[in-house]
Amino acid sequence: MSKVLRSILITLIINGAVPYLLYVWLSGNMSSFAALSIATIVPMADNLLHLARHKKLDVFGGMMLFTFLLGLGMVLLGGDEKLLLIRESFVTAAVGALFLVSLLFPRPLIYHLAMRFSSKDGSEKSNFADNWQIPYFRYVIRLMTIVWGMMLLVEAAVRITLVYELTTEQFLAISNIVFYCFIGAAIGWTVLYRRRSKVRLMEIKSTMLCK
Repeated sequence: MSKVLRSILITLIINGAVPYLLYVWLSGNMSSFAALSIATIVPMADNLLHLARHKKLDVFGGMMLFTFLLGLGMVLLGGDEKLLLIRESFVTAAVGALFLVSLLFPRPLIYHLAMRFSSKDGSEKSNFADNWQIPYFRYVIRLMTIVWGMMLLVEAAVRITLVYELTTEQFLAISNIVFYCFIGAAIGWTVLYRRRSKVRLMEIKSTMLCK
């Protein structure tokens, strides 16, 4: 478990914290476009390194890179103060839509993210992949994907609405609170549902072994 947590932490630092801090530091000395362009190099380099090592793209890193590239596109659009305030919400909405669109593929995004953070020894990844043959497991993964996709879309819609209902000062004061409340709710639901579904999955696998 410690290896999994360490892997998650390292990925979040490389693909999230480092680019963000780099952007904040550079934006004081150059344009937002230039700062964001440079900050995007970090997750891009990490994805290319992962591709060179494992001959496949890192789904989580790729998703983080996608959000930075989309943010870069939003900077290029420019616009008034309101548009700048809802720029992050557009990115959140795009990620939410990405979750839902992934349902059209053989394995949705949540599956790939879970595989990304599974144990490195291979046994956990193998068990997780084998579970895909069980209908109930596929249902759980798809439901989690739907919940996360809808949660991100609703969060984006709420914050976009608040931009036009509140003053800039009021919005900036509660924007992050709204974001973390939604994310916290999604994480809390995921943890509780995962515990319950894990018990159910074990029962199903036990029944299958007895047959």
